Amino acid sequence: MCRLTEGELEFVFEGAVSARKFDGRDHGLSHCMKAVDFIIEFQNQYLFVEIKDPQNSGATEDRRREWRRKLVSGQLDQDLKYKYRDSFLYEWCAGRGDKPITYVVLIALDSLDSALMVPRQDQLARILPTGAPEPWIRPMAQGCVVLNIESWNRTFQDCSVRRRAPVRRRSNGFSP
Repeated sequence: MCRLTEGELEFVFEGAVSARKFDGRDHGLSHCMKAVDFIIEFQNQYLFVEIKDPQNSGATEDRRREWRRKLVSGQLDQDLKYKYRDSFLYEWCAGRGDKPITYVVLIALDSLDSALMVPRQDQLARILPTGAPEPWIRPMAQGCVVLNIESWNRTFQDCSVRRRAPVRRRSNGFSP
């Protein structure tokens, strides 16, 4: 069992061979490549996981509205595409990525419903692309899914996510 956290979200990956935070210091190429948040390896596949949490305790209502506008307009799709492609290239150049890869985008927003998730998922699958177009002999991505927390927990029953209590900052005794 592997555990990872991203902000206020905690993930448990049952049955994973490995689970690692990918967009941190170890990536080493953040000056020229984007990175997904996590790479999870299972016996027969990888999950590349990107997490967006516009509902975290530090988000203002204006920020949530702006974030939703980017999602609905498709503007977010381009950023998600490059995060996957750069991560795929990085792993391929490192001699990994030898199993099928599914790109999972978790948008931790309770108001996100299938009417918003399905078009984003379809567009993302188109622009990655998923499948193996001619003359490729293997796909860049086996597939992709866009999920909220509830649909993540239904889809990945052995890989749960939950929201933890917000992390409180310690006071140093001084007023700002």
